[in-house]
Amino acid sequence: MNILDIIEKKRDKKELAKEEIEFFIKKYTENKITDYQAAALIMAIFINSMTKEETTNLTLSMAHSGEILDLSNLNSIIVDKHSTGGVGDKVSLILLPLVASIGVPVAKMSGRGLGFTGGTVDKLESIPGYKTSIGMEDFIQNIKEIGISMISQTLNLAPADKKIYALRDSISCVESIPLIASSIMSKKIASGAQKIVLDVTVGSGAFMKNLSNAEQLSKKMIDIGKLADRQTVCVLTNMEEPLGLAIGNSLEVIEAIKFLKGEMQEDVKKVVLELGSYMIKLAGLGENLDKNKELLLENISNRKAYKKLVQLVETQGGDISYIENTDKFEKASIIEPVYCNKSGYISKLDAKEIGKIACGLGAGRIRKEDEIDKSVGIILNKKVGNKVKEGEVIAYIHSNNYEKMLKAKKELEEIIEISKNKVNLIPTILKVIEA
Repeated sequence: MNILDIIEKKRDKKELAKEEIEFFIKKYTENKITDYQAAALIMAIFINSMTKEETTNLTLSMAHSGEILDLSNLNSIIVDKHSTGGVGDKVSLILLPLVASIGVPVAKMSGRGLGFTGGTVDKLESIPGYKTSIGMEDFIQNIKEIGISMISQTLNLAPADKKIYALRDSISCVESIPLIASSIMSKKIASGAQKIVLDVTVGSGAFMKNLSNAEQLSKKMIDIGKLADRQTVCVLTNMEEPLGLAIGNSLEVIEAIKFLKGEMQEDVKKVVLELGSYMIKLAGLGENLDKNKELLLENISNRKAYKKLVQLVETQGGDISYIENTDKFEKASIIEPVYCNKSGYISKLDAKEIGKIACGLGAGRIRKEDEIDKSVGIILNKKVGNKVKEGEVIAYIHSNNYEKMLKAKKELEEIIEISKNKVNLIPTILKVIEA
């Protein structure tokens, strides 16, 4: 078996055998296949796509290219939640302590943000003292003791995916449904998930720009789940505008804490309840989704979810006084209002553009090695569909640099669209796809 024959086979639109895919992944991970040969195969896959079996075999090969997290000694069904990314997405910070308070074990390994989409690890590290890098023994022990641990990816999970992802980016082969699906699912399988709930974001601030592509991706991931014996549910959510009001690391943490204290933004609430109800169902703790949502709301109102967050932070070395009093979080030195330049209705808050503005303030990374400024970002005062008056504050810029603040303010004023007439709102939950 050699890579040239495999490239030729895929180039000619033939289906690759499991052994051929495993050969490619093994040899490429070991640096025994060159980048230009791998690029040729990836381009052939991009052009000719893959069957269900090929995509599943690619996923499993990538998952097993490194370490596999073994969570079997927890003696529980492990349900993992993953988002395909967005702007203002603080869902994990809210949802995971919430479902843990109900009895769903949470073993969460998250990544850092790159570009305008935020990373859960960066947000957790906005809490002074919180340790995202802990050993596997402590990780497992925390889950056994308090039912939850949220850390950075300390294991060498799916290294083949990291190599292929970087290669796809460099040869304009990012937007391939089989390659995206296998990338996401390989990491979930490697991280020990038995059942998976995926938040597939759709819109300008998401990887999937339209519903049709999001549905294709979801169906592909569910097919992989079936063949890999991982029950998977995909919840398609709106990312045309940022989720919630806060965009930026500590700003989003504060919004998440306030949510668990009962101050819930409506769009965030809908996403949290939808994902949470399926996590409870897949964990075998409740078949009725409406009753599951009632249970989630009950654990917010009785503060059990908030107490679970406090317990998580304390267990991982964080200063819980910041959770108890969010005014303690470090503030940006400049907090500048952005005013509405005419009356009407907010018709567009482009999530991607707002994310890029926040990134320019220092809330995100352009390169992996960039340092994040945890206190900067944007707080929206209005959402799409809200009525506004000329001169009313529609947002606040949080910045530690005057020139960056001025640039962000000008850009934000330019991208917020206002209509004379009421606008038709896009639903927050677009669709649910399950096996």
